[in-house]
Amino acid sequence: MSLDGRELILGVTGSIAAYKAVYLLRELTRLGASVTVCLSEHAREFVGPLTFRTLSGRAVLSNLFDPQSADAVEHVALAERAHAVVVAPATANLLAKAAHGIADDFLTTLLLAARAAAAGVDRSADSAAAGAAPSPHRAS
Repeated sequence: MSLDGRELILGVTGSIAAYKAVYLLRELTRLGASVTVCLSEHAREFVGPLTFRTLSGRAVLSNLFDPQSADAVEHVALAERAHAVVVAPATANLLAKAAHGIADDFLTTLLLAARAAAAGVDRSADSAAAGAAPSPHRAS
């Protein structure tokens, strides 16, 4: 499988499972995808932006109104360029915001602007402890 030439967005939300997004990013880039990472405010508490920047080779986006980042105002253009948006882990908070059209941070604003397919994967602590498979969620 090759993802050469594909522009992907990896959204990461605040969950103990956020460290798994690092492995997902590594695999996506290994397959040839160009990946831009968007962290929610709480995701930064679990995994730092430097980890994602090092693996993706791109700036990590999280603040919609960061005056130091020219990319911050590019959420619409970024959403239009993306072939797909993957949110992993997708917390219940993020899924509820997406379902109700709430855009109060970079990631949720980008999700609303995205024209590409968007998918979220939730791996809750209970299902992880029980060894259950992740629960996929699709948004249109």
